[in-house]
Amino acid sequence: MSDRTIEVGVFVALMAVVVLAGFGAARWRAPDNPHTLEEWGVGGRAFGNWTIWFLLGGSMYSAYTFIAVPALTYGVGAIGYFAVPFAVITTPFTFIFTTKAWSVARRHGFLTHSEFATARFGSPGLGALVAVTGILATIPYVAVQLVSLQAVLRTVGFGGEWPLLAAVTVVSICTFRSGLRAPALLSIVKDVLLAWMLLTAVLMVAMYGGWDSAFDGAATRFAATPNPADGLLLPDTGHLGFLTLVIGSVLAIFAYPHALLGMLAAKDRATIRRNAAALPIYCIALAIMAMLGFFALSRGVRPADGDLNTVVPQMIHEFFPPWSAGIAYAALSVAALIPASVMSIAAATTFTRSLYRPYLRPNATQATEAKVSRWVSLIVKFGAAALILAVDPAFSVDLQLIGGVVILQTIPTVLLGLITRWFHRAALISGLIAGLAVGVVMLYLTPRLDGAGRTVAEHFGGSSWSLGDGRSIYVGIVALVVNLVVTVVVTLVLRVAKVPSGADQTRPDDYLADADDPYMQRLDQLIDGLPRADENPGRPREGVR
Repeated sequence: MSDRTIEVGVFVALMAVVVLAGFGAARWRAPDNPHTLEEWGVGGRAFGNWTIWFLLGGSMYSAYTFIAVPALTYGVGAIGYFAVPFAVITTPFTFIFTTKAWSVARRHGFLTHSEFATARFGSPGLGALVAVTGILATIPYVAVQLVSLQAVLRTVGFGGEWPLLAAVTVVSICTFRSGLRAPALLSIVKDVLLAWMLLTAVLMVAMYGGWDSAFDGAATRFAATPNPADGLLLPDTGHLGFLTLVIGSVLAIFAYPHALLGMLAAKDRATIRRNAAALPIYCIALAIMAMLGFFALSRGVRPADGDLNTVVPQMIHEFFPPWSAGIAYAALSVAALIPASVMSIAAATTFTRSLYRPYLRPNATQATEAKVSRWVSLIVKFGAAALILAVDPAFSVDLQLIGGVVILQTIPTVLLGLITRWFHRAALISGLIAGLAVGVVMLYLTPRLDGAGRTVAEHFGGSSWSLGDGRSIYVGIVALVVNLVVTVVVTLVLRVAKVPSGADQTRPDDYLADADDPYMQRLDQLIDGLPRADENPGRPREGVR
């Protein structure tokens, strides 16, 4: 039996187990009434410590993380390591801001950022704009996961379009049936497989001379390239770009709909805090994967057809034992399918709760909401698949950069809104639109350069804007600064003009509420109607949405 046959056999067998687990997830902790958006979209808000741990790791540390980050360190060196400090800084932000978001969402029954924006600033229009922005930013992010999956399938030997479409079809059926329970259960499988892959990778590096040898070999190869910006250390002109990319990535991750959705599945605030404290464990795995890019470069691994996304799969094929390579391929594939599923569920939930119900069918039942979300989640996944099949895969990866710039423009509303509602709703809308316009124009005007600095494409060449002196800055940060300036100025003008702002439907104690709060409401109660004020005399009616 050939090595390739063993690789493919192990890979196919493990993926079959994953598919069966995905189909069986519908019966895992099955609720009495599964036909509600709360049950399908956030697992009934009942996941405990271990389930949330695996779910967050599965949705936030995706195949793009484990494939694209080492591809970046392979291609450009130290700049690719931005993901490590970004992941580390994410932890305290999660501890502080996500608990606030969980509490206010749990008390009011929110499932999306846009619902919070509507209630916080008294503006359905702002909520709808946040919803549209979130969906538009999520679709290219799903596409990036599928690009990573396609790179794995190509390395295994499944070329062409049909393997990708088959994988998307299978995972779509799983999530259509099981909702968030499918990626939550599969995240456990994914982490077990990834742990084995990382252990094998560390042993592999040790067998070939250790990290010293890998760094020495990578440094030699970087020194031979015509690109002055690559290398094991950042150039003097690279610090600003690196720092702004880290800050922008930290802020963006909290604004994506799927990041909030995973947190809302937690049963209480303590679950969020414990998982935030433990997230640095994933940062260790990320750091190891980033260094594997240097190892692959030092050992002369060549990407298939020049696609840097295939560097890690190619390295696995060349240096792992065949049976272990099959395990690693399965780990990377599941790591692509899980976040794609969670992202599509989040985008579908956002559409249903913030666009479909308010504007198309205000009297929709809970069952109708769940049904619409299921079908929209299919549209999102297959739309993302069509996107990467219609354009150059390298350009599909660039689309994620656009997604990051786009989602950053909701930060004043969805993140700063957790702290203050001083901003005027009209100012937030103005700032968001201004930030989007500036960000997209800057991305469009950014040329794509080759390794020697020559222009190979006029537009959408990356997310870094050249300052003309060798330095660059992340476009998303520039657009966000414009957004904030416009928001503050317009707010001041409207305050001076005494233009009334929307009513805040939240209260300060909403941001501290826990699962045992006596006023905590389930989603069905919030949809069917709240108790009258005289039935809850301890809480004024106007303080509850």
